[in-house]
Amino acid sequence: MTTKFLSQFVRPPPNWQGSDFRFLKSKFANEPIDLSADKSWDRGDAALQLHHHLLPPIWLNFWASDSSSLLYFGAREKRIVKREMESSGSGGGGGGGGGDAGADAPLLDSRERAMSCRTESARSLLTEFATRLPDKVRADFDLEKPFHIDLSRVKGLTPGVKEYYEKQFATLESFEEVDSLCMAGEVDENQEHIESEEQKQSELAMKISNYANIILLAFKVYATVSTGSMAIAASTFDSLLDLMAGGILWFSHLSMKSVNIYKYPIGKLRVQPVGIIVFAAIMATLGFQVLIQAVEQLIADEPPKRMSLVQLIWLYSIMLSATAVKLVLWLYCRSSRNDLVRAYAKDHYFDVVTNVVGLVAAVLGDKLFWWIDPAGAIILAVYTIAIWSRTVLENAVSLVGESAPPEMLQKLTYLIIRHDSRVKHIDTVRAYTFGVLYFVEVDIQLSEEMPLKEAHAIGESLQVKIEKLPEVERAFVHVDFECTHKPEHAIRNKLRSSES
Repeated sequence: MTTKFLSQFVRPPPNWQGSDFRFLKSKFANEPIDLSADKSWDRGDAALQLHHHLLPPIWLNFWASDSSSLLYFGAREKRIVKREMESSGSGGGGGGGGGDAGADAPLLDSRERAMSCRTESARSLLTEFATRLPDKVRADFDLEKPFHIDLSRVKGLTPGVKEYYEKQFATLESFEEVDSLCMAGEVDENQEHIESEEQKQSELAMKISNYANIILLAFKVYATVSTGSMAIAASTFDSLLDLMAGGILWFSHLSMKSVNIYKYPIGKLRVQPVGIIVFAAIMATLGFQVLIQAVEQLIADEPPKRMSLVQLIWLYSIMLSATAVKLVLWLYCRSSRNDLVRAYAKDHYFDVVTNVVGLVAAVLGDKLFWWIDPAGAIILAVYTIAIWSRTVLENAVSLVGESAPPEMLQKLTYLIIRHDSRVKHIDTVRAYTFGVLYFVEVDIQLSEEMPLKEAHAIGESLQVKIEKLPEVERAFVHVDFECTHKPEHAIRNKLRSSES
């Protein structure tokens, strides 16, 4: 019954606008988020208008909902959670005791807490949230380490209810990050030191990777010449391209560090995804070339000579050593938060796979059937094309302005609500990719009688605060005195014709 009941929420509403928070276009609300002290945010079953779609919190895998934005759940959400829990046998039979009865009521009563997010911190919301949890969830909950709770250990929770609680804890954790940002007056010098150390570690990881690629390439060239294996040749070409692509990534890193603000007014962070795209395109091209050569060898149907004992010893020594080195480099680079270093980590992992497959194919092709060697090369080639083509698409999307996920929009909206009590309405919150990080656009309403100096200070301080978020590159805050106008910017769907 639960599945049938939730099936009506499989499709997003037809007027979904992605990252656009314009409530004027919503069929659920007629105005932007009203932050006036004399206004109640309760609208129907929803308790807070942070998104313009009232979707139940169980519906977490698709789009964001009003209720999940700030943990204010109204009657509709209460009934859905209760029904989900009853169908799993965790809340039936008269409530099953006092603990699970907490799920029968909204986790936070909206009318009682209508303005709490403006006056109370995320820690206060977390404390209130904890008091509403069922006993079986609260038993594993530690207020000192609230975000380390392991819901997989809680018995009697259906996947939907489990995901429901995980979503709320994740949302509260992001709100706590915002609160710590709001309380910090200036940039933490310790944080700058940490970022500087991370930058040094990233540069060291890239240097080690490049030097390792040079050494391993020399050994693999010898292994290819001495054995004549097509699979080993594919692995050697991969190492050659690794070296070339590593040079591209290193150039991208150096290019981002030296910025001419007159030629590149907003910096050169977009060099990073461009460099990764070039890197991935080269790797995919390599895979296609190896694929052609392997197919030609199969068509020719000419078995190669068997390898001698000395050749096999060199083959094992070189390929196993290369695999071990790449495995260590993968473990070292994958922990970095730098996307360029992560690209190296991905390449190191790919090398481990290609080395193992290449070695197995070469040995089996020599000992059993000769066609195993080119067949292994074809498998490696197809794998190369698939992996790096996907990387090209992922980074290309980041350059075309894709909307931020709902969780990021919730975080931004919470920050704006907490920013200043003189903000009357939130008209628009947009966040979209423009490279690795997000660009953010915010429209807020202030009093019409407020002096320009005061309004500017509110808008500028909000902009600075948003740009301190690690996910944000640049923020634009637009201050207005009303929210009933049409959107200020039209979306251009075609290029203007060039003048002759």
